[in-house]
Amino acid sequence: MHSFCLLVNSSPVDSSSAYTAFRFAESIIKLQHKLNGIFFYQDGIHNTNQFANMPSDELNLQQKWAELSRQYAIPMQVCITAANRRGIISQQDAEDNDTTHFNLSFPFESAGLGELIQMMADSDRVVQF
Repeated sequence: MHSFCLLVNSSPVDSSSAYTAFRFAESIIKLQHKLNGIFFYQDGIHNTNQFANMPSDELNLQQKWAELSRQYAIPMQVCITAANRRGIISQQDAEDNDTTHFNLSFPFESAGLGELIQMMADSDRVVQF
């Protein structure tokens, strides 16, 4: 058995890389390997935007990532700096800036690169998409 960490850098709408990452995560679980967590970075943070309104005939990756996390207790960490630059705001950031609007919701959590480094150190394999 191996332990994995996934690094998702791709937007859910610009290429198939984010979907490939999701399918890879499902495969890790199906094969009974350990998935230590998923870190969303660069344009990959768009996978975590709860305000994204996907057409009914398209896959909603934000929803799928959230379901995967809830079902298997997989940490879903979002780079706070990359997220804020791209308009993805956590509830805590919204409160800190005196606004009620936020679009990063559970199970996604803001994290720094230190958490990514720790997750990588705790994993046998790191796969980037």
